[in-house]
Amino acid sequence: MGDPNASIPTPQPVFYRPMYGAQGLATAQTAVFFVSQAAEKADIRAKFGLHKETIAVKGCRSVSKKDLVHNNATPEITVDPERYEVRVDGELITCEPVNTVPLGQRYFLF
Repeated sequence: MGDPNASIPTPQPVFYRPMYGAQGLATAQTAVFFVSQAAEKADIRAKFGLHKETIAVKGCRSVSKKDLVHNNATPEITVDPERYEVRVDGELITCEPVNTVPLGQRYFLF
């Protein structure tokens, strides 16, 4: 038998239990297939006997980094291979070394 507190790196035995949406045809009702418009038109759902719903994607070829709401920056990043200096849009970026890091070496006991 294993450690009931899981305080050692190998807490055995592990018993996997059935999870929500993982039984029978429930997976087909909780997920979809994204397919091309041509595949949707060819009715691949019936052709291959798929249980999941198929949804045709549209207009995704023109999506670019600029369309991302929270991550649309495209800076020019250069690295000097001799000095190991990193510049973002021409500006040197630096950071001071830290004394401690979260979940550092002392937390990895095994």
